[in-house]
This record gives sequence, structure tokens and C-alpha cells, in this order.
Amino acid sequence: MNDPEHSTEYQVLARKYRPQSFEDIIGQDAMVKTLRNAFATNRVAHAFMLTGVRGIGKTTTARLLARALNYETEEIKGPSVDFPKLGTHCADIMASSHMDVLEMDAASRTGVENMREMLDGVRYAPVDARYKVYIIDEVHMLSTGAFNALLKTLEEPPDHAKFIFATTEIRKVPITVLSRCQRFDLRRVEAVELTTHLKNISEKEDAKISDDGLALIARAAEGSVRDGLSLLDQAIVQRLDKDSEVSMEQVRDMLGLADRVRVLDLFGMAAKGDAKGALTELRAQYDHGADPIIVMRDMLDLCHEVSRAKAMGDADGMDASPDVARKVGEIAGELSMGQATRLWQMLLKAHTDTRLAPDPLAAAEMALLRLCVAAELPPPELAAKLIADMGQAGRATSASGGSAPHTTPEARQTPPSPQSTGGAPTVMAARKPEPEMQISSEPTLQLDSLEEVAAHAEAEGSRALRSDIETCVRLVSFEQGKIVFEPAPMAPSRLPSYLKEKLEGWTGRTWSIVIETAPPGTETIRERRNREVQEQDDYDKSHPDLVAALNIFKGATLIETRACSPKSADIIAGNFGVKPQD
Repeated sequence: MNDPEHSTEYQVLARKYRPQSFEDIIGQDAMVKTLRNAFATNRVAHAFMLTGVRGIGKTTTARLLARALNYETEEIKGPSVDFPKLGTHCADIMASSHMDVLEMDAASRTGVENMREMLDGVRYAPVDARYKVYIIDEVHMLSTGAFNALLKTLEEPPDHAKFIFATTEIRKVPITVLSRCQRFDLRRVEAVELTTHLKNISEKEDAKISDDGLALIARAAEGSVRDGLSLLDQAIVQRLDKDSEVSMEQVRDMLGLADRVRVLDLFGMAAKGDAKGALTELRAQYDHGADPIIVMRDMLDLCHEVSRAKAMGDADGMDASPDVARKVGEIAGELSMGQATRLWQMLLKAHTDTRLAPDPLAAAEMALLRLCVAAELPPPELAAKLIADMGQAGRATSASGGSAPHTTPEARQTPPSPQSTGGAPTVMAARKPEPEMQISSEPTLQLDSLEEVAAHAEAEGSRALRSDIETCVRLVSFEQGKIVFEPAPMAPSRLPSYLKEKLEGWTGRTWSIVIETAPPGTETIRERRNREVQEQDDYDKSHPDLVAALNIFKGATLIETRACSPKSADIIAGNFGVKPQD
């Protein structure tokens, strides 16, 4: 004797609970409202573009649109988004077997020949339904030729033809196609709404799953309804018998997630600088099946919640159990906002490093050690205040004991990129920029110094001449119409004549170029600038503020100094609550 219950082939939840009407679609209220208004006012577009992440309902919405366009009953003879009962064509459309509703997978039929074959039938009227509806899934996979073949028909289709496209890669669709479609962006379903949906389905399936377990599934689905239903399918079979409940621990083990409370404990240990405890806890979670990458992701989420709790003053608004919210509030109370944002930046890099590392566990452990080292440093705002206070004391001491050189070199044009210092914090010292060279814009050009001559050569496109002037000319004297200098050993032989020719062309007057031995110690422009840079670097390294900073941040190294404008210096100082200093 056959048992119908066991002879019927099992249907996965994602197919069994596919929406059968627009009311069944969750999380897409804006799209449903727009379509409902369009059908009510008879302003239905001829082409639709549905985009969103996988499993969000694009194909289902396309079939519902085809059903709405061709909905017909004894009472209803026109298009409608309301389906009070099964229409004449509904069953065949939802089963993808209606002759006037053609579904095409662009991933497997990408060529222009496939598109032309499909479009050849557009001009013919529908056989049975009101409209011929063409549904093209993953439309971004079409070739350039296929898109071009589609354009003309898409712009001026016959009245009986409608097009519905679905894609997960909207940026790969040509703008010429997008501009001819009414676009709907299907958004990710919120975790709370998806949890409610999963709970309703589990009740219909007579499956008991804890609310915390359903919440874990909803978060793991990342807004995808299909992913959520697939995970729910997997969770239901975790129960020991029909009457038992699937616990949060079982769901967590199934997903390979770490306990959120334990991740919060791990975050708290790292934030307090407990390196041994943090490494021990991470290893214990790893031994229980937790993925280091997911642990780093969970710590990022918790850091965000801690920062929000710090800014808002409480953690009651977070989506978590009361005990988790309480612990988040406690950690937020122990950290400053500067420390919380610093932890976020370090965790963000740690998550990337863990994903790319050949050994994710080792990368996660090293990230925890960096967090513990950072926990021993003072908060950024306190460090800024300490530096300011110690700097003022240092300046007061230096004022009575002598002065350091204040020569300001020209701002470096392309400062080198900072190199890694083994995780030690970096201290940057700002220097005042040199005023920019002013070049006269009068009709009769007047050049009053060798530096102005070099700058004008650069402005006129003679970069080689500027380089020769700065590196090969040891100036003896400069006056209008006459330059006396000693060429450096590497100077080109034609430099005097070439310089004379250029000067006369720029200024419209006669110039005399005299070669003469320069006094000992005379420098070229480049040699002088290099010397000034070195003197400024020596002065920067002995600056009281920098010395105070290096004393606070043990192990820090000065990588470079950069010029910044007075306005930028004021902004930087204001961000740290420090009064700008000279």
C-alpha cells in the first residue's frame, strides 16, 4: 500500500513558499505600491528592469508581473495586480509553461543569434493571452551584439509585447537599455522582517525553532529571502524528533558561527589589553568550529554597536538580547569615542587581512595582539592634550636656553609614502609651507632673481632648462640684463648661450651672460634647498612637541615631515581639542 505522504517528492521551502501574489512579497513595499498605482491608472510601462542581490525575488516578481498583465477571469477582463482567485492563465504562467510568456536565461543564451530568434516572434500577436511577455533573466550576460539587436525593438515595441529583465549586475547593463526601462531596485529584506517571515513558515511546517535561532538564520541570509529559506530547510532537520525544538546553539553550530556573547567577551578582552585571555578565547571558539573570518566580522559589528551606544548614551536600541545589550553598554562606558573609532579602523583592516591570509586563524590572532597593544596607548584626545602640555613646557625651556634654526625649505612636491613600522604608532610633525613664487604678469616681463628665471622656464615648458639652472649655476651676481655665474662641472656647454636666448625672448631686452669663478662655498639653488631641508629636518626632530609625543608613544618612529597650510594645521589641532601653535 502506497503512503501518499512518503511517495510525494519533497519540495524545498524556497519553491514551496514562493510568493503567489504581490501581497506575499515581503520587504518591497515601494515597488508594490508603484506597480499598484501604475495598473490602477493604466500607465503600465512596456519594459521593466528588476535588480537586486541573489534570492531577493526578481524572477518571482517578473512572473507575477506577467500574470498581472495577462490576468483574466469571468469578472475581470483587464490587467490587475490583485488576484482574488486563480485566473485563466495564472497556473501556466507560474509554472513557466505558457506559450505567450517566454522566459530566457541570458547566461546560457548570450549571442546575437539567440536574441534575433526571440525577436522574430515579437511582431506576431499573442496566441491566447492579452500580451506577449518576454522575461530575460541575468540580462547583463548578453553580448554587446545581443543588446544592440534588442535596442530598436525595446524602444518601439508593438502594443501587444512587454519586456521584463532581471539582473544582479545592473552596472553591466548598457545605459541605452536602462534608459528604455522602468527600473525597480529590490532592496535587501531587514533581519527583523525576515525573522518574522521565517517564523511563520516554520509554524506552517510544524517545526519548532527558537527565536534566537531564527534571528541567526536571518542575519546569515544577509537580506536574501531564498538564502534564509534554504538555511531554514537545513535547520529543520537538526531537530532530534518532530516535537523537539531546534536551539540557537544548534543553529550556530550548523552555520559555523561563534556565540555572540563569547565574541563580545573576546572584544572586551582585546579592548582592555588582555592578550592572553583574548588568544585563549579565540582558540577555544576556533576549536568549537568558529570561522576566524566570521569572528572578525562579528567583532566589527559589535564595535559598531559599542560606538553607537557611546554616541547615543545607551545600548537599548540595538537588535540583541538584554544581556548582550547590557555588556555592550558596559564596554561603551569604559571606552572613549576616540578609542572606539580607532578599534573600528583596526578591525576593518583585520577583517581584510584575515580573508586574504593563507592561515586565517594566525591572521586573526595577530589582529587581536594589535588591538591589545592599542589598548595600552592613551586615548587619542588625551594623548593630544599631553603632547600640547609637554610641548608648551618644552618651548618654555628652550626659550631660555637658545634657539634652533627656523629655515623653511620649499614644500616637498611628492612626499614618500609612509613605510610600515612594525605596528608602532606613527607621529607626523607639520612644518610651515614656503610662500609660493609670484611671477609677474605684466606685458614686459621682469625677472628679478635666478629663482624667478627657473620658475618661468618651468611655466614656459622648458623643464630641462629649469633643471640646468637649479643644478648647474653657482650664482655670483644677478641684475636686470646681466647674470654672472660659475657653471658646475656637469653643466651643458651650451647653457650660457641657450639661457641668453631664452631670457631675451621672454623679456624683450638684451642680456649679458658672464662666466666667472664663484667665491668658495657658493651653492646652486638645488644645493641650497637640500641644505635647508636637512636643517629643517634636524630642527623638526628636536622640536619639543615631537619629543613629547615620542616619549608618550613608546616605540614610535618619525617617518617624515610634511608641509601643511595654516588652515589645515588649525583643522588638525581643532580635531584634537588643541590650541594651534606656531
